Amino acid sequence: MSRLILLNKPYDVLCQFGDASTGEAGRPTLARYVDVPGVYPAGRLDRDSEGLVVLTDDGKLQAQIAEPRHKLAKVYWAQVEGVPDANALIALRVGVELKDGRTLPAEARRIDEPASLWPRDPPIRHRANIPTAWIELTLYEGRNRQVRRMTAAVGHPTLRLIRFAIGPWTLDGLAPGAWRDDIPPKVARSVGSRSRTRRR
Repeated sequence: MSRLILLNKPYDVLCQFGDASTGEAGRPTLARYVDVPGVYPAGRLDRDSEGLVVLTDDGKLQAQIAEPRHKLAKVYWAQVEGVPDANALIALRVGVELKDGRTLPAEARRIDEPASLWPRDPPIRHRANIPTAWIELTLYEGRNRQVRRMTAAVGHPTLRLIRFAIGPWTLDGLAPGAWRDDIPPKVARSVGSRSRTRRR
């Protein structure tokens, strides 16, 4: 049976197992947290972003999760500079014009700071005279640094970014650096949800 692992990737960790490229040498990789041979991330998460990474040893499943043509929903929590108004949220929903074209329609809403949020190490830099706010964005495509570029385009640069969900999988119950086995989609439909958590 295919292996499927959910990891809460900490900040400043490269989303790869192999040696870092020259410019990233010395930075921690997924190998520090997941000691399971043969699994690879289905899609990437930037070094300066945190949150859910799905890993699997099934190439077909990896492609279904990672490839934008499958339009698997990905939910992000973004702490942004300033407080987005209704016009900014509407712009995020209908599509933002970026250098590589207009983004697909997305879901965007203001949220309170998530109750399950952990401290970031290092913390973001606070500026006393500029407020911050949290928004939840659900995207159906996967461009490079897309959330950061979208929020910047509407005047609210992202200060902290956490991927909360990919399709049916979420961060629920996972501390930074922790991972758990989950059941691949076809099996999950027939036996229900079972998982176990490992903490590193």
